[in-house]
Amino acid sequence: FRATQYTCMLLRYLLEPKAGKEKVVMKLKKLESSVSTGRKWLRLGNVVHAVQATEQSIHANDLVPRLCLTLANLNRVIYFICDTILWVRSVGLASGINKEKWRIWAARHYYYSLLLSLGRDLYEISQQMEQVAHNRAKREKSSPRDHLEYSVADEETEWLQSFLLLLFRSLKQHPPLLLDTVKNFCDILNPLDQLGIYKSNPGIIGLGGLVSSVAGMVIVAYPQMKLKTR
Repeated sequence: FRATQYTCMLLRYLLEPKAGKEKVVMKLKKLESSVSTGRKWLRLGNVVHAVQATEQSIHANDLVPRLCLTLANLNRVIYFICDTILWVRSVGLASGINKEKWRIWAARHYYYSLLLSLGRDLYEISQQMEQVAHNRAKREKSSPRDHLEYSVADEETEWLQSFLLLLFRSLKQHPPLLLDTVKNFCDILNPLDQLGIYKSNPGIIGLGGLVSSVAGMVIVAYPQMKLKTR
């Protein structure tokens, strides 16, 4: 559902400027709206899943992931509740609800959730980089020649190259961390736009949502790709 919705958004953005595509754009808009409405029916299951995830994250051994994930999941629960209230209004069950206020609340808590999740990702990346750097230092100690070559290189260029290489190796050795980081980064584009923090266009949001959806499908298809809580 989610992948279909964002694919429609991306295609609609690409086709809108082209002449003679009005009917296709209208069909894509209707399909996007229908899929979005269909996703609302799954919100109750998402709330239950977020509550369960909160309970699990409380028992994480490492303090930083425990704090980030617990707060992220709590914000996700609030987001789903706000989104459910918006759905109740959209189907006419409660017309007195202030749509704009609840929309902002939903976007804000979704943003907080993703920001905290990215904070956890950055912490995990720093831990991985520290481990890779430690292993590299051990190798350099046993290889004086390599160490000498490193010391006479240009410091600024060498520092940047070393950092990027360290980051690349850290993520290469931990694909679930790379996948989780990409997914959260792509997801946060939508609330950033809704809250006016960083304005984007439907094409960027659609592409980000599509990439995030594909990442989510990979995690479902291959459970070993899900980032584990330590």
